[in-house]
Amino acid sequence: MLQIAEGMASSAAYAVVRLGGKASLWGAVGDDETGKRIIADLSLAGIDISGMHIVQGARSAVSTILVDDGGERLIVPFYDPELHRSVKHISTTEIAIFDAVLVDVRWPELALKVLETARSLGKPAILDGDVAADGVIERLGPAASHIVFSHPAAGKLAGTEDCAAAIGVLKQRFPLAFISVTAGETGAYWYDDVKDCVMHMTAPPAKTVDTLAAGDIFHGAFAFAVAQKWQIEDAIRISSAAAALKCQVFGGRTGAPDSDQLAACLAQWTPQISRV
Repeated sequence: MLQIAEGMASSAAYAVVRLGGKASLWGAVGDDETGKRIIADLSLAGIDISGMHIVQGARSAVSTILVDDGGERLIVPFYDPELHRSVKHISTTEIAIFDAVLVDVRWPELALKVLETARSLGKPAILDGDVAADGVIERLGPAASHIVFSHPAAGKLAGTEDCAAAIGVLKQRFPLAFISVTAGETGAYWYDDVKDCVMHMTAPPAKTVDTLAAGDIFHGAFAFAVAQKWQIEDAIRISSAAAALKCQVFGGRTGAPDSDQLAACLAQWTPQISRV
């Protein structure tokens, strides 16, 4: 059994740190022992936790996660609603120091403020488009410059499991954003605004041990690449490689690759890229 401080944003932040970047995590924990352990663990991982919000009287989020022999997982979460009913005030100055921001769907009020502020500063404002409560992505999407959807979330919003068709629907809904859908071992899809078409990139071959946090590692690597102004195709490629490498290591986010591991994977793998 492994106990680790891990969530969507924290795993993405760890991916950035592992690749040599700097990441600051803004989230909420309760004023309990679990919250103290979460903050201590994330700090030891090299993540800046000065922006973490401690909510008095709330209980920190915890999950029990079961991983089977094929690397697939079952997650049983506990979230205290009080955690994200609190308000975290942010300023333009606080956002201005970052090269990009990445938000998830767990704290919509804060996520919207961060996205809007980043966009007003001309910075990449990336949304992790995972499955969320009704209306959350519809509210956050228009404020994002980039949206990377999970396959389930894209299917739910677009009304189709076909990734290419879903991207067409989502691009119409969020026309000002870059749209991508991650589909695990079948690769990643995105809308190429220059070519005016949907593109597909195959995923690297991987012997899957643990898929937990693979999507989050993809998002973190993507944010890292976008922050450095890499071309989208290159960003998708390193994100796909980072996620595949993570899947080959047990332990959730602890399997995030470092820059040397990523470089070795990229040197050995040539993805197939095609119009859909």
